[in-house]
Amino acid sequence: MRNKTVITLFTVLLVIVSVYCVKWLFLGSSVKEHIKVGFIYNGDAGTAYTNNFISAEEDIKNQFGDSVEFSVRYNVSESEAERQLQELANEKCDIIFATSYGYGEKTKEMASKYPDIQFCQATCSNANEDPYYSNYHNYMGAVYQGRYVAGVVAGMKMKELIDNGELEKEQAKAGYVAAYPYAEVISGYTAFFLGVRSVVPEVVMSVKYTNSWNNYSLEKKYAKELIEDGCVVISQHSDTGGPAVACEQMSSNYQVYHVGYNQSMTDIAPSTSLFSFRINWGHYETAAIKAVMNGKKIEDIADGNINGNDVWAGFDKDWIQILDINEIIAADGTKEKVDEVIRQFESNDFNVFQGDYIGVNPYDETDVIDLKKGYIENEKTSAPTFNYVLRDVITIIANQ
Repeated sequence: MRNKTVITLFTVLLVIVSVYCVKWLFLGSSVKEHIKVGFIYNGDAGTAYTNNFISAEEDIKNQFGDSVEFSVRYNVSESEAERQLQELANEKCDIIFATSYGYGEKTKEMASKYPDIQFCQATCSNANEDPYYSNYHNYMGAVYQGRYVAGVVAGMKMKELIDNGELEKEQAKAGYVAAYPYAEVISGYTAFFLGVRSVVPEVVMSVKYTNSWNNYSLEKKYAKELIEDGCVVISQHSDTGGPAVACEQMSSNYQVYHVGYNQSMTDIAPSTSLFSFRINWGHYETAAIKAVMNGKKIEDIADGNINGNDVWAGFDKDWIQILDINEIIAADGTKEKVDEVIRQFESNDFNVFQGDYIGVNPYDETDVIDLKKGYIENEKTSAPTFNYVLRDVITIIANQ
């Protein structure tokens, strides 16, 4: 009897030890029940771009509850980024999300100093460049897909005006309020333009740079100037609702419509805002937090296209989302056409950057591309790389 008792106790102990060994082997010794997460933003809830990140942050709070503690920095300029990142590191954050392209260099430098903290930089493309740090990551949605769809929506409205005799084909002109002459912005407005052209082949486009991500008055001013110059649809890669407000205010005297980005614009431009889309940052950020909590590599958890420490996805993984279609003013059949184009993106079925166009690098006029051969965007990086202005059809208007 005593031998049986000893054997039973030994068996129980063996099972307990085995369970803990398996848990240690599969989950690792670095599993954390509570972590601290840092966010650094170049704006606040009043700017559409940052508010989109804040929405993802709120979803994370709802999902993880008290398991995650947050430390957030708002309205951080590029010159202040290093100091704010240092403060978050000093607070012993386990993971830090830096959300503006201009933070990329300093964020990567900070990653070299704090190898135990994961640094995730949105919209940059330097994670896989030398020097490489295993704790420095890039992420972004395949934003060109949303831009192209926005162009299709704008093109359908323009075609409706032409078909109704309210607009001559020769008057088919789009306007774009752009932040900086960076590849991310150029790729975006090119995708938008090609979306419009897929419906209205005669369209041309004018672009004005604000040289700022977030300048409401300047964005609004440039949108008004584009409208006065004959642009019938206005889009933007800038962070405020200024261009949408300009369209709404000018619509009593001009035939003009707007497509937006990052947030729905129908509340501020109900009679001119056709469509908006956004990047859903929450998919990546949620996966990154889960990875840190479970001692895993972020890229082993994130659901998207992966190249080294860089992750991205589009409509196929819900990283790009339609916010709204204003069916009251949108052309008939817009929703059906949008669904059709999204299905093409989801099936990897067509290349946006292809056609009878010549592109010129604005920083090197000897660098020319023939788009008959096509250009694959986001082939190896989450950040856009197309950096050519289409000759004869897209005009950059110098600021006065």
